[in-house]
Amino acid sequence: MATDKPRYSITLDDELFEQVENFRFENRFQTRNQATVELIRLGLEVIKNQEKKKK
Repeated sequence: MATDKPRYSITLDDELFEQVENFRFENRFQTRNQATVELIRLGLEVIKNQEKKKK
């Protein structure tokens, strides 16, 4: 399935990879990519909220 979305790869150590996999299965994401995108989205949301509190 082709996509026009930007792509890149990441390298994780074993511990971080296991945490992503655990998150994936606990939240029933079908793919590792979906879980990773959600983790990034959640992390960015936390950062955004922290910045708002500083103001």
